[in-house]
Amino acid sequence: MAGGNTDAGESYSTVTGLMYVFNLIVGTGALTMPAAFTHAGWLVSLLILMALAFMSYLTTTFVIEAMAAANAMVHRHAVRHFKKVIKKEEMKISPINCQSELVADLMTDEVISSALDHDERLPLLLNTVESVDYYSITERIELGKMASLFFNKAGINLFYLFIVVYLYGDLSIYAAAIAKSMRDVTCDYVPEGANCTTTYNSSDPCWISAPSVTRHYAYMIYLASFLALLGPFTFYNVQKTKYLQMLTSLMRWFAFTVMIALATVALVKGKGRGNPPVADIRGVPNLFGVCVYSFMCHHSLPSLITPIRKKKRLFSLLVADYMLILAFYFLLSFTGIFTFNNLQDVYTLNFQPNKCSDSDAVVESVPFLQYFLSLFPVFTLSTNFPIIAITLRNNLKTLFLKDSKQYSFFLDHILFPVITVLPPVAIAFATESLEILVGVTGSYAGAVIQYVIPAMLVYYARKDSLTAIGMGVKNQHLSPFYHTGWIVFVCAWAVACVAFVTVNHITNL
Repeated sequence: MAGGNTDAGESYSTVTGLMYVFNLIVGTGALTMPAAFTHAGWLVSLLILMALAFMSYLTTTFVIEAMAAANAMVHRHAVRHFKKVIKKEEMKISPINCQSELVADLMTDEVISSALDHDERLPLLLNTVESVDYYSITERIELGKMASLFFNKAGINLFYLFIVVYLYGDLSIYAAAIAKSMRDVTCDYVPEGANCTTTYNSSDPCWISAPSVTRHYAYMIYLASFLALLGPFTFYNVQKTKYLQMLTSLMRWFAFTVMIALATVALVKGKGRGNPPVADIRGVPNLFGVCVYSFMCHHSLPSLITPIRKKKRLFSLLVADYMLILAFYFLLSFTGIFTFNNLQDVYTLNFQPNKCSDSDAVVESVPFLQYFLSLFPVFTLSTNFPIIAITLRNNLKTLFLKDSKQYSFFLDHILFPVITVLPPVAIAFATESLEILVGVTGSYAGAVIQYVIPAMLVYYARKDSLTAIGMGVKNQHLSPFYHTGWIVFVCAWAVACVAFVTVNHITNL
């Protein structure tokens, strides 16, 4: 998953919106996918990736339907409010003993239309009550707001709890990936007789000039430096990041394109050394977590979908978007697993400049590109880390603090930033395995956010909007999977997958 943001007021075409969704999904998770493919086997990986892509699309349609229902509730409230305002104005001119809302509902469309046209607080779509498009997605309503609309207090707290856990995992992945990339690029110690396929141990020296500093110590040094440099941003607010995000997206696309091209050239020249198994059940749990993490976009959909001007064929175009993402993941992973026989859990590290005596390198030696790819996670994840950290900090405050109450400076400005940034860095200190971090984050918190929350949101959204608005008004953004059986299927799928992953983790301990 990559970070993504758009300004609340801007609008764009459907194609642009789908590009944003593509960029949001194709991010950090893609870098751990080739290693997960190797460990689970290429055929099993192929089938699981296709299944999880379908499940991600299914729940994406649930989120969009829930967004439309939330907009309908807001629009209904606005219309009712303005009917009351207009009624009060009428009573000033011609007092009528009218206490019930039913009489207000019987007012002429001409009077209501006149009032709505002169009040800028309503969305422009509410030009006349007769033609109100309740389910039009015009207001950006984030998942947290939808949870507060459709869930009870316990449901809201559980929602924020899983969001917080997922963001903690996200930050742990970012911290570990940055420290590991810096360590592997800068370490210059090469064991005697090493070749390009040599696997280094964490106890091996890192630098020739400092043989007492092991690779593990070097990793911790870079992780501590990372905390010192980027940790302070958690105490502030980061705004106006649009151009920084655009630069990050360009770098990501350039890096992925170069990796695919270099691996393809190596395969064409017959240098491919990869020989992945067809299937290995032991690698499936981590593969599941990696794939769930790699299709995560649901928490940011309101920010990306709402500004799209024309949403008529949105679901059909999202199918094409998901097919493109699926093809991209296949291309990246399959070129990787058949090119390298020892895949790093951060795929970019397979392209670092050769530090071995073997001149027969797998990929072409292009130092600039190799250094760029090796340091790519450092560039991109460093720009996203403060944004994700601030999002986590704000969600922690929502979970534990009340908006109506004043809190001390220490609690609000010191304690929460500290408990935001220290736990994920501590997790990164405990393990540098990106595949495990991504697998656990995706398998548990990611599965709840991608499957359970959308299913519950759409279930309660349908019930509440039916009660408030009635059956006579059609939701044009109704999910193609509108039968309640699909909601049951998604929840059962989530429970089964989490149970399978848990059993396998316990078995492998």
